[in-house]
Amino acid sequence: MNGQNRSNIQIGQKVAVVKKQDQPTGKLTEGVVQRILTKSAQHPHGIKVMLETGEVGRVKEILS
Repeated sequence: MNGQNRSNIQIGQKVAVVKKQDQPTGKLTEGVVQRILTKSAQHPHGIKVMLETGEVGRVKEILS
């Protein structure tokens, strides 16, 4: 599943996100969703989430 639909993402799920500073390289960071920050149902670049580590990024892949 991709991370463009908010309904696909739940708190506690393992995801791969791209952080703002990693957007030029596309480097992915794996983590567990703590909060969903995007309010809209969809976003073309991925739903923005906060990981349990405090890192913020847009979901590119849902791992579990």
